[in-house]
Amino acid sequence: MPVWQKAINIAEAVFRITDDLPRKEDYGFTSQIRRSALSISANIAEAYGRSHTSDKVNFYYIARGSLTETQSHLEYGKRIGYLNNEYTESLDEALNQLYNDLNKVILSLKDGKTKR
Repeated sequence: MPVWQKAINIAEAVFRITDDLPRKEDYGFTSQIRRSALSISANIAEAYGRSHTSDKVNFYYIARGSLTETQSHLEYGKRIGYLNNEYTESLDEALNQLYNDLNKVILSLKDGKTKR
């Protein structure tokens, strides 16, 4: 599923850019941003596995929420100097595209155009 692939690529990228953060952040910022990024693909996968459209839509909404949470963490990391501005901008662009893709999936499901 293309949206899942984009989401897992983002989670991998977030893992990589947070690998060199200060060890004091392991249980704080580092953990939080990694969990929110990974939650995007996890909720997309869960949505895909659901039978009922309303369940699917709900998990896509949750994925979208995790996506915006990840964007907030990226902004914070950039502002305090933990993360590179250029790379966070690239990630933010990918997250915005994924947000739009999730909206399309949600609208398609709500319109009854997609079976599964």
